[in-house]
Amino acid sequence: MSALAERIVAFGPGRVNLIGEHTDYNDGLAMPFAIERGVTVTAEPARRFTVDALDLEERDEFDEPERGEGWRAFPRGMVAELRAAGFDVAPAHLTITGDVPQGSGLSSSAALEAALALALLGRVPEDLKALAQLCSRVENDWVGAETGLLDQLASLCSQEHHVLRIDFRSLDVDPYPLDLGDWQLVTVDSGATHSIAASGYNQRRAECRAACEALGISTLRDAQVGHLDGVLERRVRHVVSENARVEATANALDAGDLEQVARLLDESHASLRDDYEASVPEVEATVERLKAAGAAGARMVGGGFGGSVLALLPGGVARPAGAFVVAPHAAARLL
Repeated sequence: MSALAERIVAFGPGRVNLIGEHTDYNDGLAMPFAIERGVTVTAEPARRFTVDALDLEERDEFDEPERGEGWRAFPRGMVAELRAAGFDVAPAHLTITGDVPQGSGLSSSAALEAALALALLGRVPEDLKALAQLCSRVENDWVGAETGLLDQLASLCSQEHHVLRIDFRSLDVDPYPLDLGDWQLVTVDSGATHSIAASGYNQRRAECRAACEALGISTLRDAQVGHLDGVLERRVRHVVSENARVEATANALDAGDLEQVARLLDESHASLRDDYEASVPEVEATVERLKAAGAAGARMVGGGFGGSVLALLPGGVARPAGAFVVAPHAAARLL
């Protein structure tokens, strides 16, 4: 196995999902974009793998990647999955640092996966969709979170000034210009951190599988409402209606109708709260505070059960305390 030839620095951005939540693992639609904040990984030649998580002041060391707990699962899983995919991954000293808050619903995990992959490879592969799938395997099989592909595709495939309309059945990725004029998108941390692997996220995936079995279909992309009862009917209704909201948002962006986008954000949040039951009191309080401050629309982002709230502020509305302005930035890259 060849040694790493030089020092490599890679950056993986976090992401905000404008709309289309819990649809990716149901072959549905979503509209995410990469943000300015993210994770930086530096790789330098070494005799064995050493990994320093600078923000945590913790270290991991290994020769061959075996199972690890917490953050250690990410670099160990990445080395293993890259090698399994046929990449020549040499031992390296890795340092990790970032400014996207963990547990905030802005996908620090996918940012870390993208940065690790590019740093270990020393290049940006041509097939970014295949790399996104590899990163997803790290999260699913090594970290234990049954996420879909939304976060990884957003981190690896985004474009400045655009949101991505992603069809998770075909994996078609279409950029849409995001022209907000004097309006602003902001995120506010609800104060309730989440760990997707330990939250209700995996339970929701299981419920979606159960709904598919009950309906005799392979994916909720093909579902229709009105054929089930109780919890499974509510999960189906969210996915079906959320896919429709993604299409409506794309049309609203084409028409420059930001007021309609705001209404769709509100509808998405109500569906996530009532039909998907993915909210918590801290998130609801944050949504109410943003609406009271003049937000035209607001909704939870990410896997739910905590994390951040996204709000669309009309021109002239002051940014609330603790709000972080988000705009579409470039994809993962070498620095």
